[in-house]
Amino acid sequence: MKRTTCISAAASVVLIVGGPVSAATAASADTARTVTAAAAAVPTAETAEQASAAALKHYPGVVESLDKDGTVWHVDVISKDGKGHAELEVAADGTVTEENLDTDENPAEHKDLIAAKVTAEQAMKAALAAHPGQVWSVSWQDDEDGGAHYWEVEVRSSDGKTWDAHVDHATGKVTQSDANSNDGDDDN
Repeated sequence: MKRTTCISAAASVVLIVGGPVSAATAASADTARTVTAAAAAVPTAETAEQASAAALKHYPGVVESLDKDGTVWHVDVISKDGKGHAELEVAADGTVTEENLDTDENPAEHKDLIAAKVTAEQAMKAALAAHPGQVWSVSWQDDEDGGAHYWEVEVRSSDGKTWDAHVDHATGKVTQSDANSNDGDDDN
């Protein structure tokens, strides 16, 4: 109530002193502040972490893979029961689009991913701690020959190197890293 009274009093002073033009300018400035505040509240997806969060908000589950293609992130999410699989595109502005949605997956195919102690998001953090830069992709690696499962995380550093880090699915530790000077990929 006090705020409304103060705004009304201020508007009256503006009208008396400056006329209608000043009042319109003052109202326009107030509208601009409101629009700016609303725009700041919209989440963006400029990083892998933000894209992952946007995808999981749209389709709850476990990220199976994520990679950047230009300004769009491709994110595959498996539902927590293993029966659902969503292929999502996340734009830089945070908009999520479903490219494909499957609800009759075999849960046994995803049991190791769902049971993993380390999520894609945690694997990204571990890889970034070992190699500062920007995550470009993360994917669950399923060794069909009976080997251990792991997360493969691609990190691009500011010096142009690309690091492929393997992150253990149980401990979250980086177990292997390989550096490439530049893979010639123009996805930026």
